[in-house]
Amino acid sequence: MSMPAIEIGRALGIPIRVHMSWFLVFMFVSWTLATGYLPEALPGLSGQRYWGMGAAAALLLFLSVLLHELGHSYVAQRYQIPIGQITLFIFGGVAHMGKEPPSPRAEFLIAIAGPVVSLVLGLLCLGGTILAESVLHLSGTQGFVVLGGLLGIVNVNLGLFNLIPGFPLDGGRVLRAGLWAWGKNFHRATGQAATVGFLFGIVLAGFGALVVGGTVAGALDPSLAGNGGWLLFIGAFLGGAAWSARRQVGLRIVLDTTMVRDVMIRNVVSVSPTLSVQGAVDDFFVAYGFSGFPVTEDDRIVGIVTTDDVQAVPQGLWAWKTVLDIMRPSTEALFIPADWSVRLALDRMIQEGWDRLIVTEDGKPVGLITRSSVARFLQLRKA
Repeated sequence: MSMPAIEIGRALGIPIRVHMSWFLVFMFVSWTLATGYLPEALPGLSGQRYWGMGAAAALLLFLSVLLHELGHSYVAQRYQIPIGQITLFIFGGVAHMGKEPPSPRAEFLIAIAGPVVSLVLGLLCLGGTILAESVLHLSGTQGFVVLGGLLGIVNVNLGLFNLIPGFPLDGGRVLRAGLWAWGKNFHRATGQAATVGFLFGIVLAGFGALVVGGTVAGALDPSLAGNGGWLLFIGAFLGGAAWSARRQVGLRIVLDTTMVRDVMIRNVVSVSPTLSVQGAVDDFFVAYGFSGFPVTEDDRIVGIVTTDDVQAVPQGLWAWKTVLDIMRPSTEALFIPADWSVRLALDRMIQEGWDRLIVTEDGKPVGLITRSSVARFLQLRKA
């Protein structure tokens, strides 16, 4: 999803964004309803009325998807998992969780919350439709009955489809929770659930291809070609997402099993806090080509200075400012033990906003770990 997304509001404190691809689906759904489904269900209305109802139904359908994602997000927040944003896009929606669930139970409850919301919404819509049509016999409500029935069917299908046990679908996350609880290994469970998701994507795409081929050969009704195309498209997307998840599992295993001492830069060059910014640029940043240096005084690390700190100072003041004036003072978060995993080091960098950390062993600085050094290590490992 490289195209931009527009923020349209917040819910539960979470930014709600609409990806540009959503507008394509919105137009397609509106057109499908206005030219096919609604004229058959409600004959005799004007084209303008059909388009208005189609657009309203499309908005309500995506509101259902948003509520589905908010179900996930609400339970995730109960487990202190931050939600960066919810994005609506061509295939529905996704809640961006800041970290993985802490336990199989949390994973199960977060995963199942979305389908539960969809199934409850669907049953409420269908129940309201039956009540309005069969019990109350209210006049002038036929349009609401048709839209209510449509929303009910779509939400029920959304809930059931997401329960298919193929990662990254919600059912695949439920499967991962079970495998995690059984095998006590989160990464292995993710890989196994992703494999199931990849196979399901292949089957779905293959079935879609058969439907499209059948319509082209004349063995099936040509009207089914669109359905086959969507199945092929969705299957390919799910298969690709599952394969990507499998690759990420391999990457996380490498990051979890590699120690900081195996990746750190051992020959550390430091600068003095009394050095001018101009001197630091000429004698260190340009000479060594590094993007940051520890700042030491009396063999004690007092801070760190990076190219971002230098660039924040107008060049005309470089000769007058010292490193002490622009450096970021050291804190406990700047130091990390050599026997920590690389993943923990990266988590610390992201959390604190650093691009490098001082590595310590027996309380003494022994090296640096940077994001670029981790990237080079992974590139060499082809992880």
